[in-house]
Amino acid sequence: MVADGLRVLFCGINPGLMTAATGHHFARPGNRFWPVLHLSGFTPRLLRPAEQRELLSYGLGITNVVARATARADELTAEEYAEGGRLLTAKVTRLKPRWLAVVGVTAYRAAFADRTARVGPQQRTIGDTRIWVLPNPSGLNAHWTAATMAEEFARLREAAGAEDHGGSASVTMPRS
Repeated sequence: MVADGLRVLFCGINPGLMTAATGHHFARPGNRFWPVLHLSGFTPRLLRPAEQRELLSYGLGITNVVARATARADELTAEEYAEGGRLLTAKVTRLKPRWLAVVGVTAYRAAFADRTARVGPQQRTIGDTRIWVLPNPSGLNAHWTAATMAEEFARLREAAGAEDHGGSASVTMPRS
């Protein structure tokens, strides 16, 4: 679910078993990605996982840090995350999205060896691609509600939208 020059390339941790079975990203019923994407204003209506290709028409795409499907992300190894970070960097370098949005701060930290990263825009870039870490929309992530996740997703949408209108995006970097 990628293309050249996307506005935002969302990056999940890895496919869950439902995603692997259906071929649709964030397909598990308890996953809040699709509702949060809509609540944050990225999509004009709530899309179903089977409608994922429609994202491309909005300048959005989806990929994963690690390709191997698991029931839970904690089944992945440090080596898989590190290799996934290398492969993701190569993909982003090739596709040149304006923003890479990694959903899951733990996954971002593991893939990019950045133990201090927090949710929000990052200092690191990949070429001209800026990076934003978003909360993990899994139903297992009880620290964030759909509403608070939507607020963070909307911050990214606003930053990406400011660039669409010829302005430079002004974003507040996370506090150390």
